[in-house]
Amino acid sequence: MKTITKMAVGILLVSMMSCTIIRPGEVGVKQKIGKLDDGILEEGAHVYNPLVTKIIKASILTQNLELSLNLPSKEGLNVESEISILFHVEKSMVPSLIKTVGLNYYDIITSVFRSASADVCSQFLAKDMHSGKRAEIEENIRIKMDENMNDKGIIVEAVLLKTIKLPEGLYNSIEGRLEAEHEAMRMHYIIEQEKLEAERKIIAAKGTRDAQIILSEGLTDEIL
Repeated sequence: MKTITKMAVGILLVSMMSCTIIRPGEVGVKQKIGKLDDGILEEGAHVYNPLVTKIIKASILTQNLELSLNLPSKEGLNVESEISILFHVEKSMVPSLIKTVGLNYYDIITSVFRSASADVCSQFLAKDMHSGKRAEIEENIRIKMDENMNDKGIIVEAVLLKTIKLPEGLYNSIEGRLEAEHEAMRMHYIIEQEKLEAERKIIAAKGTRDAQIILSEGLTDEIL
């Protein structure tokens, strides 16, 4: 009878247990009776009691958050931009992140980006976002974001300003300036070519003249 009872208890305990799989690129955190563990569960199979325990999974892979925002410029213009923020969650900080922020941390990243981009972009002219200074702007925003989020376990890997749409008047002005610079370069090239051609003709003419002088001086009465 005791053996049957033990077997029944064993079967009951086994039936009460569940198994979860932590896949590559994620970690798990146990929440037992509402309290989170400080440790993490690595990839693999893990057994737990679903009546009192819950397994919260979080990705530690690089994630891409895409935003469409207006960025402020130094002259007070709003520049439309498509942005990609590449980030990942530090594995050891997942329990703390869940406790303080939760797993819906996209809103926090967006808020931090708005603040960081306002600080950085307000130091640059709108045309700088469309020029070679774009990489500098991206890196400065990334650094400022990382300063505010590193302690939370969110590591910002890169900020990419994928598409920049300048105000139409400024865009036309920049296009006009670039066209003028291109035309000036073209005219400079033409003038340089004409100068070289003129020099070539002068040298050729001098050569012809010198040859004629030499021939005229060499033709004596005896030779004629």
